[in-house]
Parts: sequence; C-alpha cells; structure tokens
Amino acid sequence: MDRATPIGVGLGLAAILVANVLEGGNPMSLLLLPPMLLVFGGTVGAAVAGGTMADAKHAVTSLKRAMAWKATPPAELVPVVVSLADKARREGLLMLEDAAKEVDDDFLRRGVSLAVDGTDPDELREILESELFAKRSADKHAAKFFNDMGGYAPTIGIIGTVMGLVHVLENLSQPEELGHLIAGAFIATLWGVLSANVVWLPIGSRLSRIGELEAQRMELVVEGVMAIQAGSNPRVVAQRLQSLLPAEERETEQRAA
Repeated sequence: MDRATPIGVGLGLAAILVANVLEGGNPMSLLLLPPMLLVFGGTVGAAVAGGTMADAKHAVTSLKRAMAWKATPPAELVPVVVSLADKARREGLLMLEDAAKEVDDDFLRRGVSLAVDGTDPDELREILESELFAKRSADKHAAKFFNDMGGYAPTIGIIGTVMGLVHVLENLSQPEELGHLIAGAFIATLWGVLSANVVWLPIGSRLSRIGELEAQRMELVVEGVMAIQAGSNPRVVAQRLQSLLPAEERETEQRAA
C-alpha cells in the first residue's frame, strides 16, 4: 500500500497543531464541534448537491482507494507481455488461451482473450481504447468531487465565521464574553481553509495521479496486446513497451534486463 496520502495529511495536521502549541495556544480550542460540524457537513452537502447520489457513493469508494491504493508500476507488465508474445510467436496465438488465465492484470487478461478469440485488430484496439477512455473519465470525475469540496470548504468556513460574528453582535452587552465568541467565530474559517488545503485538494490530486498511473499501465497493455496479435518479434515488443515507460522506470527495467 502506498501511504503517501495518510502520511501527508497526518504531517500537515501535526504541523498545524505543533505550531499552535509553540505559539502558546491550546489545541483543544481548535476542536470546537459547531464550526467543525458546519464546515464538514456543509462541504459534503454542497458536493453531493452538485452531482448525483451515485457520485456520492462512488466518492466513498474513491476515498478508500486514495488511502489504500497499491502502486503497480507499468514496468512490471513488460516481461509478462514479452513472455506472451514469445509464446504466441513460437506456438501460435491460440496457445495463449490457458496462459491468459494465469495473468494477474484483468485488463491484459481480457485483451489477450479477445485476441485469442479472433477479434478483428481494429475492433480489438477500439474495444481496449474505449475501456481506457471510460477509466480516465471515471477517475477524472472522482477527483473532481474532492476538488469541488476543496473549493466549497473555505467559503462555508466564511459562512460559519459570519454566523459567529452575528452571535458576537448579539452579545455586545456582555464584553467579558466577546473575546471567546470572536475567537470561536474564526475557528470556522480555520477549518474551512485547513480542510480544503490539507485534506480535500490533496485527495483530489492523489486520485488524479492514481488515474494517470493506471492509464499508463493500460496504454502499455493496449500496445502489448496489439503486438501479440500481430505476431511481432518479442525483442521488438520489449523495445516498444519500454519506450512507453517513464524515463526512470525505463532505466530500471534496462538494468534489470
């Protein structure tokens, strides 16, 4: 599991709390239920209102994915695809039917199965690229949900502050309470800006990055399946797939070879 997001969010929150303590503040003074309820509840409500219930349910799944996603570098697929290409070239494409069942990557397994079934090359590429397009669209929408929350949160925090200041004006006859009330009013703005920049926007960026990495892996699979179906030389297949890898992964793959 890639723990970048939970570690990053934890470090951000820890830095804010430590800075508060170093300035002589009390961390418990930041944990006021009413402004936190307003900011988090209002932010989630605004995000849900901007989409569909299916989007909201998918956001829960996306949040789990952002926290628990495991990195699977595209370079790991290169030797798998090259092995399949070598087997197809020596024994024939139909001999990949059993080998495809042992492939861990679902997208590669489906692509090889379609190739073995005799799908027309143009149709095969269209099917695989359509699935890739649908994947990119879904990932983009998942990231947008959390990016939208990052946009709503500061504004809702300001709403909470205005509500708090209205309450302050209602209690001008009690000057001994004004300091506490004013401080409490600005906690909403704090949580609005904090949640946007430490939680929601980083999660949105994380989902975008995950989508990019998974799309790179699927692009490699598309080219690999097409090369297998065409009966390309395994060495040519390896060079073609390595050219699709990011520079650092390409160097690692070449050293390993």
